This record gives sequence, structure tokens and C-alpha cells, in this order.
Amino acid sequence: MPNPAAVIIGAGDATGGAIARAFAAEGLTACVNRRERNADALEALAQSIREDGHQARAFPGDARDEAAMIALFDQVEAEVGPVEVAVFNIGANVNFPIAETTVRVYTKVWEMACLGGFLTGREAAKRMIPRGRGTILFTGATASLRGGSGFSAFSGAKGALRMLAQSMARELGPKGVHVAHTIIDGAIDTEFIKGRHPDFDNAKAQDLILNPGAIAANYVMLHKQPRSAWTHELDLRPWGEKW
Repeated sequence: MPNPAAVIIGAGDATGGAIARAFAAEGLTACVNRRERNADALEALAQSIREDGHQARAFPGDARDEAAMIALFDQVEAEVGPVEVAVFNIGANVNFPIAETTVRVYTKVWEMACLGGFLTGREAAKRMIPRGRGTILFTGATASLRGGSGFSAFSGAKGALRMLAQSMARELGPKGVHVAHTIIDGAIDTEFIKGRHPDFDNAKAQDLILNPGAIAANYVMLHKQPRSAWTHELDLRPWGEKW
């Protein structure tokens, strides 16, 4: 029997990589994706998962490109196995004052954080609906719920992604496909945050920074939920986060 696949769109060095590792540890082949310019890092992630004794393959490509996303899912189904899990994990967190937000910036952020999610969800749904099973997970943010100052593009895209996930959940749930949206409300332990957080080491020591492995464990939990008690939206935040 072919090995079931977990497609991780936006498999970076932190959260996306941790999600890929977590599903690989569950016996799925982690099919990881980032843009072509990050192909070497993507292959390194896949290789590290294989060195841990699990299965993984790298599929570089642009999540905003419809043809590329169709080809990715076709290739996974043909060469790996049925897509049992699809995770959309692209962030696009940028801050621009509204008067300085160009059409190019707004459009690019929407393409990365929302259009890419639509293409991921649609292509996953096409494969899962005939089988009557599967899990589609979308990574959201604080901006999914409220727009902060300077985040017009990011909050607009993340808010739209949340509504996409909700619409898909209502349509696909009765067809056996579990769609869930996570709200990651807080700073995550990444090099990006480490370089910008004023007191990173102390905050991390007090568990005030989200751990990527802990986030990933919740994604696996969502996939393994019995359908009599599915979660659609799950918010994750450090215990001391103000909300």
C-alpha cells in the first residue's frame, strides 16, 4: 500500500519544519514545500527527517502559482501516496503604515497568506472528497481576528484566510474532510523573533514564547480527532500572553 502523505506548504525552519517532523513521526511521508529559492534548505529539512528514521520528500514551488500547486499535489499522489493531511503554513507578516502600503505590497501579502491557502485547500479537497477522509489545516494569527496598527495587508489576508477555512469546513465536514483553522497568538521561537524580541531569552525561559514542537503536537491532535468531536478553530498562546 502506498504511504499516506502530509503536505506541508510553508515548511520553514521553525513551525513548518516542526509540523513536518511531527506528522512524519506519525508514519506519514512529510512532503515539504517552500519557494524554489529555498530549495537547499527544504532538502536539508527532508534529509534530517529521513535521518531520524522517517519518510520525507522536498517539493519546492510557489504556493501562489496555480499550475505549480496542481502539479505538486498530482506528483505527491502519483509518487508518494494519498494526501491524508494538508497544512497551509505561510505567514507574510509585514508592517507598513497605511499611507505607505502600495498596491504591490498589499497584493503580494494577500497572494502569500490567502491565495496560496485557497490553492492548497482546493487541491487537497479535490483529492480527499472522493475518498471521504482527510485533514486540511490552516495556520492563522492574531491578525486573523483583529487588525493591528500597520498591519492592513497582513490582517486583511489572514482574516480572509479564516473565512476561507470556515467556508470549507462547512462544505467539506459533511463529506468526511476535517478542516481546521489555528490562531497562533503570540511570538514563536524563531530566529526572526529572537533578533527582534527585547528580552527573548528570559521570555523563552518562562515559557512566554510559543514552542514550534508544541504547536505541531496540536496539529497532529487535530488530525487524530474522532469525527464525533471535531474542532474547527483552535487558538494557541503562551500562558502569559495578553489577550
